Amino acid sequence: MIRNAMEYLVKLGKRETVCVDGFKYTTDALEIIKEPKANELEITTLSGLVDYIKSGIDHEEDELLLIQVLTPRKVLLKSALRKNRDRETYIECVALLPDKRFDRPLDLDTFNIILQSAFIKNNDRDTLLKIAGNIQESTVKNVGDDGVSQSVTIKTGVASVSEAIVPNRVKLIPYRTFQEVEQPESEFIFRMSTGPAAGLYEADGGAWKNQAMLNIKAYLQEELKDFKNVNIIA
Repeated sequence: MIRNAMEYLVKLGKRETVCVDGFKYTTDALEIIKEPKANELEITTLSGLVDYIKSGIDHEEDELLLIQVLTPRKVLLKSALRKNRDRETYIECVALLPDKRFDRPLDLDTFNIILQSAFIKNNDRDTLLKIAGNIQESTVKNVGDDGVSQSVTIKTGVASVSEAIVPNRVKLIPYRTFQEVEQPESEFIFRMSTGPAAGLYEADGGAWKNQAMLNIKAYLQEELKDFKNVNIIA
């Protein structure tokens, strides 16, 4: 009797698998056994993603592939839906971007460095550099009655200074997405405070993100136009 009870307990603890309609389950809780997945590769460029697809290293030539442009700085390469209705991720592509530090005031030296290193040259960027690099007094004045206009004292010659209106709004082109595609231009609010300090604040409601993702999609469509098995969504 004791022997039978022990055999019963051993049998209860034994985990077996059964196949139901092509899916494997365990007998204790009938949990589906997931298909094995490869560890996703991590890369930093769109050109690397294109090279991987063209090489056919880990997939069949006619295998359906899905490229998901998740954000302006992240793109995923996935398989088609598998038998258990999930997808395998082959590649995670994340852009390497400079530190921009938006939405807070910065000392003028830091602000100057970031403008030169993290923004593409254009007229408004050059104007901000001129103002930030030539301020003579720490006091920032509010002017006019619109509640937003500011002025500062800047150096205009070897021994001369003058009042300059702080530009607001400005159009700038930060590095915010992959280097292979055009960086979107967008509006920023430029504010200065006594110290002096300067800050940039995004003012386009995030529209630049949609444009960046469309730019990524267009780049990939062009580079992979001969690969009919690749679908791209953004």
